[in-house]
Amino acid sequence: MTAHTVEYIRYRISEQQSAEFLSAYARAAAQLAAAPQCVDYELTRCEEDPEHFILRITWTSTRDHLEGFRKSEQFPAFFAEIRPYVENIEEMRHYGATPVHGTGAATPTLYVWAGGAEAFSRLTDAFYDKVLKDDLLAPLFQDLAPDHAAHVALWLGEVFGGPARYSETQGGHSHMVAKHFGKHITEPQRRRWVNLVQDAADDAGLPTDAEFRSAFLAYVEWGTRLAVYFSGPDAQPPAEQPVPKWNWGAMPPYRG
Repeated sequence: MTAHTVEYIRYRISEQQSAEFLSAYARAAAQLAAAPQCVDYELTRCEEDPEHFILRITWTSTRDHLEGFRKSEQFPAFFAEIRPYVENIEEMRHYGATPVHGTGAATPTLYVWAGGAEAFSRLTDAFYDKVLKDDLLAPLFQDLAPDHAAHVALWLGEVFGGPARYSETQGGHSHMVAKHFGKHITEPQRRRWVNLVQDAADDAGLPTDAEFRSAFLAYVEWGTRLAVYFSGPDAQPPAEQPVPKWNWGAMPPYRG
């Protein structure tokens, strides 16, 4: 998945024009919603100076915006709505992401919500206890190292927003991926893994609210499907990249 680009358009709109400006963009937004080049959009208004508006549009790329959307069937209808306000634009530029990003403490990480390191230790202990008794999965883990469950707990903790202890002690994403080479994991085994880890989450007392469990299961599905691929005969090691960071209702970018 490639990095997106964010376009910011800053407007100064008089109080007399503001109602119609908002109505025009509400109509124009239908064209953005229909554009395959548009990821999302948001029009905001300054609280301190209500004459200032900022339109933020996330595009799949700058090129897709300039050569795709602007030449698309959606653009004429979009531009017809906003044309009266072009002269009110104070800035219109594209911005790319930097390594500086994160979330504030107002939104707890999945790691914190789950209960921290102790919760993930309980999870992996319960899970591998089930795995070693399971006729379908036990053969994959017959040579399980004594500290395997503890290492997976560190991995999951880091994935869900906790300390980078797996990266610091085990080597990060490439190290985890390498553990699956040559395992030839089947789809029935993957599906059993998914089911057992959900049972283990119940046994370990992880939160049962829909928001947490949907995010938890989303990662489990994503991660196990990658594990199947990297365990197969045609797998190619991925480019070096950080441990993925999972969040509420979102997945991290991944470069295969």
